Amino acid sequence: MKNSRKKILAISGSTRAQSTNESILKVIAAMYHETLDVEIFTGIGTLPHFNPDLVTENLPVTVKSFLDLIEHSDGVIICTPEYVFSLPGALKNAIEWTVSTTVFMDKPVAIIVASGLGEKAYESLILIMKTVGALIGEQSALLIQGARSKVNDLGQITDPSTFSHIGKLMMSFESGLKGS
Repeated sequence: MKNSRKKILAISGSTRAQSTNESILKVIAAMYHETLDVEIFTGIGTLPHFNPDLVTENLPVTVKSFLDLIEHSDGVIICTPEYVFSLPGALKNAIEWTVSTTVFMDKPVAIIVASGLGEKAYESLILIMKTVGALIGEQSALLIQGARSKVNDLGQITDPSTFSHIGKLMMSFESGLKGS
């Protein structure tokens, strides 16, 4: 029997061990394990600083592996905090490595910004991902403000409204995957 589960790359924008963002991705992976094969990538902090000179020659192995993960996925979920009214530098760096490629072109992407406020990172991430050609469904972007108060120390989402919003986001994301 063929595995009909879609292959999803989930990227945590936080380099913090046991971050709220990684916890949210783990909850999603557990909730949707029957339909989605979710691989959580936590290695954005291991990628070297973006250098356009290395894009055509001597592409670092870690970058090549990261790009391959994106390319071979059916869709991508990004869950990130906001740092100083912007994206975390490590996440921005990871996305910059994709700019000269087509790995995100027409790829379904869901965006979650889970932070204290998060509005600027949310706006920025949507703009950046659309610029690299990602497909973001009408309800495939979610801003979770006050995120730390909505996820407990065990990594469980304790806020019913947040849980519901994640369900709506995933419904939109999964409907986008059907076309891929």
